Amino acid sequence: MTIRTRTLWAATCIALLGACATQEMAGPPTAFRLASSAFPDNAMLAPRNGGNLKTNPNCLGENISPPLNWSNAPDKTRSFVLLFHDQAGRGGLGVTHAVVYGIPARVTSLAEGELGAPPREGRFVAGKNTLGIQYLGPCPPRGNAPQHYVMTLIATDLDPAALPSALDKDEVLKALQGGKALRAASIVFRYSH
Repeated sequence: MTIRTRTLWAATCIALLGACATQEMAGPPTAFRLASSAFPDNAMLAPRNGGNLKTNPNCLGENISPPLNWSNAPDKTRSFVLLFHDQAGRGGLGVTHAVVYGIPARVTSLAEGELGAPPREGRFVAGKNTLGIQYLGPCPPRGNAPQHYVMTLIATDLDPAALPSALDKDEVLKALQGGKALRAASIVFRYSH
């Protein structure tokens, strides 16, 4: 490889890295945002973030949820809803991996592993995912291309104690109809074995 080719190659790599770094902050700085301190948008999750379920041979991870943080919620926000969904799961029928809600407006982050742990007082209300449990990390079939897992945070005007525990995604979304959902932000993670 000549010096000119190396220089061109290095410049191309730097430009691509720069594009990736700026992708995270697209849009105005005041936009409602959901992010992770461990993974940029569209990043591959680590094997330990995969689900752990003895009855599913594709769930060989440690079931550790990624850390999440958010900013610039709408002014009238009283609580948040967080949904974790895999549209390609179950052969395209979709799998909801987490449903949590009643997150008070004062809360602006969830620690690594917090979604899979019992809810701490005043942090969130546990709902039911597709399997009827609070949280399960990704468990795609072996040999699949990386699947996309979308975390969506919805700012609501609902009091954090407005909804009972153990609601599923459809029940929570129905409760948000009629203008109770103010705005949403999302982040995409990818995962494969």
